[in-house]
Amino acid sequence: MSWSIAQVARMSGTTARTLRHYDAIGLLRPARVGSNGYRYYEREDLLRLQQILLLRQLGLGLDTIASVIAGTTSRIDALTQHRDWVLAERGRLGEIAATIEKTITELQGGPPMSGKDYFNGFNNNPYEAEAVERWGKAAVDASMSTVRDLTPEQSQQSMAGWFRSLELLQAARQTGLQPTDPAVHDAIDVHYRWLCTFWTPNLDSYTGLGRMYTDDDRFRASIEGDDPTRIGLADYLAEAMASYAQVHLPN
Repeated sequence: MSWSIAQVARMSGTTARTLRHYDAIGLLRPARVGSNGYRYYEREDLLRLQQILLLRQLGLGLDTIASVIAGTTSRIDALTQHRDWVLAERGRLGEIAATIEKTITELQGGPPMSGKDYFNGFNNNPYEAEAVERWGKAAVDASMSTVRDLTPEQSQQSMAGWFRSLELLQAARQTGLQPTDPAVHDAIDVHYRWLCTFWTPNLDSYTGLGRMYTDDDRFRASIEGDDPTRIGLADYLAEAMASYAQVHLPN
């Protein structure tokens, strides 16, 4: 028995776009593709998808999931890594909760807090451990130092560059421009220059960052949001970044 991509998407609660993405990266190939171009899945494919979705629920990235399924990374190692991230995040959220509680107490007439105390827990980056693993501690420390030295006005201007690059890319995408088009490269240059405020990537690391935008649902959500017209923008951004990097960036 086989199921169409639409049926599998409906049964699993995912989307056909996600299944096509899994196919494109080799994570979940359909059992066959019909003469009409439609993908069809069989029982073994459903079992593989079940495993993928379970590991996604646990917060594992697609690269790690692929390694687990291929047997190159053990489930224990993958889950240990995720457990450590969850525990670190739990500690950070606990610190934020304590800060909020102290603020409430102060507003109710309790002891005053120092200026620094208002922000305990807020300046801990939940992605820092992942970034260190991908790009090394020296690169992350340098980037964090740069961020800490920015004035509020500089921080605001920097974030404006991120949003501006997404607006330009969405406009280019809606007009039908391919990610390899020079006009799209101009939009990506805005993104690259924004990124260079914190870190200067090369060809491989910039291309890898684009893959992370698509593989990690947290990044995809920050790029696409709840706007249905922006569905697929993360994929378009990643393709454009890879094309830009091949043309403009050193190895």
